[in-house]
Amino acid sequence: MSSTQKDKHGPRSQRSQEADKPHRRKREKKNTCDKCGKDFTWKCKLKQHQLIHTGERPFSCDLCGKSFSWKNVLKTHQVIHSGVKAYSCDQCGRAFSRSSSLQRHLVTHSGNKAYSCDICGKTFSQLWSRNTHLRIHSRENVYWCDQCGKYFTTDSQLQSHMFTHTEERPYQCDLCEKTFKTPHYLRKHQQIHTRKRLYKCSYCEVCIFIFIL
Repeated sequence: MSSTQKDKHGPRSQRSQEADKPHRRKREKKNTCDKCGKDFTWKCKLKQHQLIHTGERPFSCDLCGKSFSWKNVLKTHQVIHSGVKAYSCDQCGRAFSRSSSLQRHLVTHSGNKAYSCDICGKTFSQLWSRNTHLRIHSRENVYWCDQCGKYFTTDSQLQSHMFTHTEERPYQCDLCEKTFKTPHYLRKHQQIHTRKRLYKCSYCEVCIFIFIL
């Protein structure tokens, strides 16, 4: 072919070259949930999603019997029974079995309380805490103390509170055997055992401590 013919036809345009390439069609979402209309690329994901609507919980823990809709949630739950708490707070030393639990806990140290109750003005660092608190005002799903009339959002809070009306101290420190009425005061006390005495002044008897986390 002569140079004149080459110049006449010229190089093929980029558009025509792209047209010759095999088309890569995006996978279409054909699996739609008939309950909420949400689309899924894979049918297996749709089936997994539909468990939300049916309430089915086919995966159960063989240690406590608690059941879950998804297998990965069951595996996350089973870490609790292992006793392994690999995630610790560098502020107070409290340990957690899951990273997400640690992240939620760290918010309590930030001092940021972005969620407030529009009824009493009390502020909270987490949304779920604010929503749980609102039940106190609505009196829905709350637990009532028949000794003083105080309301609580969980049964465990009520049970811990009931010890304030008795002399019973069921929570014991495993290091010094001191007892407490609530788990909150026990945890607060246990922080004493995580610090080391560095120096004691011979004049004023004041001790300087450093925390070992």
